[in-house]
Amino acid sequence: MPMNPSDRIDQLIAETTDWRGKTLARVRKAILAADPGIVEEWKWMGSPVWSRDGIIAVGNAHKKHVKLTFANGASLTDPDKLFNAGLEGNKWRAIDFFEGDKVNERALKNLIRAAIDYNKSKVKKTPPARPRAKAAKK
Repeated sequence: MPMNPSDRIDQLIAETTDWRGKTLARVRKAILAADPGIVEEWKWMGSPVWSRDGIIAVGNAHKKHVKLTFANGASLTDPDKLFNAGLEGNKWRAIDFFEGDKVNERALKNLIRAAIDYNKSKVKKTPPARPRAKAAKK
């Protein structure tokens, strides 16, 4: 039986036995604490994804850092200047955590909430799909 996404994320953190696993666990804790409606997913052949009315962020433990990439980061205000990677893109923005970096949980929760607000604003603006007209029979 396949594991659910939250169990797969637990497993990834447990298997990442150095500082990167601990950092990913702290980031995950802050994300989940930001809003009770956040859903954990597992996508793209092994990436934890957090969603609420659309993707909020994707987390990955790389060789030398932990990357938290925000799907709509370019559209978010970042008063605490957490974004430090992917700044040249026109949609995605990321936070790279390196060994010894502290996770600013307060600021991260605020950024997560801003991402949720952005996703909700996009959901409201999307007009409902119209049913297609049935093709006339010949």
